[in-house]
Amino acid sequence: MQQITLKVSGMSCGHCVNSVEGAVKALGASGKVDLAGGTVTVDFDETKLSVDAIKEAIEEQGYDV
Repeated sequence: MQQITLKVSGMSCGHCVNSVEGAVKALGASGKVDLAGGTVTVDFDETKLSVDAIKEAIEEQGYDV
């Protein structure tokens, strides 16, 4: 397992938190958003998922990573 923290801009509310965490979860990873800090910490299996795929899934929700 690997853990990364990504800076995500554009998050401002609970809906944003749910969107980002949901996108990460749909990939089979675990994400925890720090709304005040504008980050998401993701735990994932690097043999099954890439950092680029995580970034892309978050960006598809309308946020900048």
